[in-house]
Order: sequence, then C-alpha cells, then structure tokens
Amino acid sequence: MKVTKDMIIMDVLRADMGTAQFFLDIGMHCLGCPSASGESIEQACMVHGADADKLIADINAYLESKENEAK
Repeated sequence: MKVTKDMIIMDVLRADMGTAQFFLDIGMHCLGCPSASGESIEQACMVHGADADKLIADINAYLESKENEAK
C-alpha cells in the first residue's frame, strides 16, 4: 500500500493500525472522531500545522519496512 496526501485518515488506519502512532506523534489525538473518517491527511495536517509530506514519507517508510520484513 502506498499512502498519499489525499487519502482519508481512517482508511489508512484500517489498512494498518500501526500507522496510528505517526498521527499521534504530530498531535492528531482524536483518531476516532468524525473528522478522521472524512478528512484527508493533507487537510488534517493543515489544521494541525504539520508537514503532510513528511508524515506521508514516514508512514510509507514504515509500511515499506513491514513489507520487506514479510519477504
């Protein structure tokens, strides 16, 4: 899976709950709230003053490392 800025937060969490820590680390503590179900990562980063590109890069690096471990 490759995460992009236009993806909905909840979709990313459903795909891999391990990604929750990345959102929590930048101050997105309400991952179960309605915004997480309808807000894109980019929108949430704007609201929280976070760098969406860095968040995406960190999440994708995490997911890639999990895929490599599984091989």
